Amino acid sequence: MTIPLDLARIPFVAGLARFGNRAAVIDGDTIISYEELAGRVDAVAARLGTTRRLVALAAANDVASLVGYLAALSGGHPLMIVPADKPAALESLIAAYDPDVVMHSAFEMAGAEASGTPALQERRPGSRHELHPELALLLSTSGSTGSPKLVRLSQDNVQANAESIAAYLQIGPEDRAATTLPMSYCYGLSVINSHLLRGAALALTGLSVVDPCFWELMRRHRVTSFAAVPYTFELLERVGFEAMELSALRYVTQAGGRLAPEKVRHYAELGRRRGWELFVMYGQTEATARMAYLPPGLAAENPSSIGVPVPGGSFRIEPVDGLDSADGPVGELVYSGPNVMLGYAQDPADLAHGRTITELRTGDLARLQDNGLYQVVGRRSRFVKIVGLRIDLGQVETMLAELGIPAAAAGTDEKLVVAVEGGHDTKLLAKIVTQGLGLPRAALQMHAVEALPRFSTGKTDYPAVLALSDNLPDGGPVTGDGGTAAGRSGVDGSGKAPGAAAKRPEDARAIFADALERDDIADGDTFVSLGGDSLSYVAASIRLEKALGHLPPDWHITPVRDLVPRAAAPETHRFGRAKRLFAPLESGILLRAVGIILIAATHIGVFHWEGAAHILMAVAGYNFARFQLGGEGVRRLKRQLHSLGRLVIPAVAFIAVAFVLTDHYTVANILLLNSMIGPEEVTTQWHFWFIEVLVYMLVGLAVLLAVPGVGRLERRFPFAFPLALAGLALISRYDIVDPQLPHPMPTFWLFMFGWLVARAKTLLRRLFVSALVILTVPGYFFGDQFRENTVLAGVLMLIWLPTLLVPVVLRRPLGLLASASLYIYLTHWLVYPLFAGTSPLLALVASLAAGVAYWALSMRLLGLGERWLGKRRAAAGTGVVQGSGEHLVGSRREEEPHPAGP
Repeated sequence: MTIPLDLARIPFVAGLARFGNRAAVIDGDTIISYEELAGRVDAVAARLGTTRRLVALAAANDVASLVGYLAALSGGHPLMIVPADKPAALESLIAAYDPDVVMHSAFEMAGAEASGTPALQERRPGSRHELHPELALLLSTSGSTGSPKLVRLSQDNVQANAESIAAYLQIGPEDRAATTLPMSYCYGLSVINSHLLRGAALALTGLSVVDPCFWELMRRHRVTSFAAVPYTFELLERVGFEAMELSALRYVTQAGGRLAPEKVRHYAELGRRRGWELFVMYGQTEATARMAYLPPGLAAENPSSIGVPVPGGSFRIEPVDGLDSADGPVGELVYSGPNVMLGYAQDPADLAHGRTITELRTGDLARLQDNGLYQVVGRRSRFVKIVGLRIDLGQVETMLAELGIPAAAAGTDEKLVVAVEGGHDTKLLAKIVTQGLGLPRAALQMHAVEALPRFSTGKTDYPAVLALSDNLPDGGPVTGDGGTAAGRSGVDGSGKAPGAAAKRPEDARAIFADALERDDIADGDTFVSLGGDSLSYVAASIRLEKALGHLPPDWHITPVRDLVPRAAAPETHRFGRAKRLFAPLESGILLRAVGIILIAATHIGVFHWEGAAHILMAVAGYNFARFQLGGEGVRRLKRQLHSLGRLVIPAVAFIAVAFVLTDHYTVANILLLNSMIGPEEVTTQWHFWFIEVLVYMLVGLAVLLAVPGVGRLERRFPFAFPLALAGLALISRYDIVDPQLPHPMPTFWLFMFGWLVARAKTLLRRLFVSALVILTVPGYFFGDQFRENTVLAGVLMLIWLPTLLVPVVLRRPLGLLASASLYIYLTHWLVYPLFAGTSPLLALVASLAAGVAYWALSMRLLGLGERWLGKRRAAAGTGVVQGSGEHLVGSRREEEPHPAGP
């Protein structure tokens, strides 16, 4: 259906260009004007065409997603939005609604024409859907896509809600809002709409409030507001928000669930002291986000109220029999206004419907107070709202019933409690439920019961279900009357006496807490966001594989809540019975462990096997690409400098001791400058060349990527960028020109090959990198074919064999050696001469043991030092606290660990 664009456009979208050169978007260090934004929007709208089509957008908080969103609205194309980091949600949406076009924010995907524009996947030239003329947006009620039921919003809904929010927040052209919530969530989307309406700016970011870089962004760009859900305030307490100097901050908004009255009062009073205001708001997706707000001046005295209707809206209380109280009539809160949805959609046929409702029954029980403010006192329907996600308890029960499992669900705004009847695997069921609802794993408690608790009438006793959370650990066996099996029979769920109960297996949270010496791990955290490095990565991966029964790909950037045990399988496991004797180990870990043994053994004289150090240079590049290229600008640079510190400090400390104890080294060694200014001939002063060259490479890359344009190129072309650098590095490998680099620097091409391996995600790219390796390694060692074959085998293993089976008894020793590889390389130069004239094998064992001991000591001291610095910064009010949690919808934070040592 072709429609005139002037009828399709939402006014605030159509009028973007009227703000001219005023800043519209702040993306890192890049500022995009309204005029430029409008141009990008028009270009994408033109690609979408004038025939209305159903569009799905996998959105992140980035420029490409914003442009795609506005382009769809501009062209009158009904748009469905899902989180970009939830591919399963997008697949579910495509299966249910069969969109005509799918847009992605990822720049590297085919179809993205330029940085800052979305990739378009056109599934058909026209549309197979009948789309109502008013339909503009389709959003999930929970901010995810756990259910195919979507809210149908019109163009007038979107415009009216943006106008009402801009009015009561008094948003002006000088305002700048940080996008602390996903744009796939109606609350986050309302921030975008209301600010673009008034010519204000959006500071696009996916950073959590616990990330120091978020507060740097707030200060650097003088951000005037940010949006929060109840959980955000818990995070603010961890980062020292109260002591922060944020001179530009004008207000903070809160929605997404009930904030405890004492916290409302606390933050309202804090805002008064610090010069900003707290807006507590109430809304639902069905009302295009907002229905009420509490005027900031009334918040401290009325912390349990939702306030007054937004401009243009109104409430009425519909009586419910038997619910009056001494404080006044109580009834269901019903909202009317121009922002009330058209209705729901449950399948594509519903997209043709116009308005089916004129007012919104919220399902909340409320009263009108004497001061004219409304107060919500409970819920009429069986819904709970957890971390901003509205959960239909009936849907939870239906989800499990479809699996043949009788269940009862109860909950509060803090937790969901589910009882399942029978001896089911509660962890597996919990994974199904949380993934289906888009709910954090920590918010769900799943209990297996002998029989669902019921009243004498036969109805489910939901208070008893809710009480399970107070009496039992998650997953504990429960009797039908709410008692534990242990309490009734004296045995636990395994049939053993309580004292003989089996020890519960480790979970990801416990493993990360131990490996990283942290106790502030939240569901949205990942191993890398918590400060994990390539050394702690090794130990954690081995323990995690044992705890989960498998090691998921990219586990180090997977949120804690998603690292759950796999259901046990019988002997049909793909490794069969060999699984009992052998276990998988990442090839990168195996190469580090075997490589350091070969290096030390060759130096000691146990045997002669060269080439391992050059393999480990490629492993270093591989880990650099995996762990140090997340984030951008100052954030990325700080992480890389932090990584360098963890490499340089133990190396310099040990070399300084070696300088004092022996006459083998010079001050240049301590300063890691021997490769730059040391003698041409190979002497003992060249012992630490690997570390020196690795430091030079990391410093050079950190400086290069800190240049804004270069950093954008790397993100835009994640495979082509390292390929270009590898090409430049090959100039020195083949001596085409003499770059006057330190003697070992031609190994940089191997480092870059490792980077390419990490980016070679497709078969074609792996074949291409393999060809490069096969063509360039021969001849590098002047005819030493055995050495060349060693390097070839190691790098090709990294490309084609991500994991290998090793004997179970060797997994932990190999992991330990890989973790300590850098320290073994350092210490063996001083240790093995002590055994000269005795046993070379004993010298090797002693060298390995000494390196492991120095590794353990260094990790302990570095951890203590980092925690001390963190406390000092927090006490100073900078808000620099690493790790800990995420906002509403957990998103993966970027990686940090440093490359592996030799």
